[in-house]
Amino acid sequence: MVSQAKNMLIIESLVDGKRIPAYTKDKVVSLGDIAIFTETAEVQLAQVLEKLKEKENGALCSIDPKSDNDKLRNYMSEILPDFDRDRVYPSDIRKLLSWYNILINAQITDFTLEEKEEAVAAAK
Repeated sequence: MVSQAKNMLIIESLVDGKRIPAYTKDKVVSLGDIAIFTETAEVQLAQVLEKLKEKENGALCSIDPKSDNDKLRNYMSEILPDFDRDRVYPSDIRKLLSWYNILINAQITDFTLEEKEEAVAAAK
């Protein structure tokens, strides 16, 4: 998020740097507001991204986000062993890996929850 106006947010793409308005009718969610279901609780996305970064040593994902569902679930179990397999769908894992790759390509590697990191919005 770059700026805020009366009825909209101005967001900047991490991919191409273009700025676009996100109106109140648009569905925009901050990455800081997203959590992953586990068998016992919810884990903030920032913590999952940190674990992913540790597994990949700060590099892009070693697995293709378009991989088959079983491969994605196996990979996710390496990152978050107790993730809820009934509520975390392969499409969610694909989004997680895509977001991680976008952030790494944009040289955003500090996933700790800070106010500036929570402002990064996901419009997908």
